Amino acid sequence: MKKERKRFIAGAVCPRCGELDKLFVYHTDGKKFRECVNCDFLEEQRFAPIARELETRVASGEVERIVRIVAPSRDEH
Repeated sequence: MKKERKRFIAGAVCPRCGELDKLFVYHTDGKKFRECVNCDFLEEQRFAPIARELETRVASGEVERIVRIVAPSRDEH
């Protein structure tokens, strides 16, 4: 069981005891944990897989087209 360096989370509040700046995170065996030094709260961080982007008019995956803006001719009045 390899335990990496513990890193405190600035501004984090413990969900159990409510203390500020007492939580730290660390990785063990490919899993991420957060723990409180005040009340021994321990939780494995589980992140949902990243969802694919919904197909919309804006995110259609079409290739961008370059448009050239032409100034009107001075002869046309």
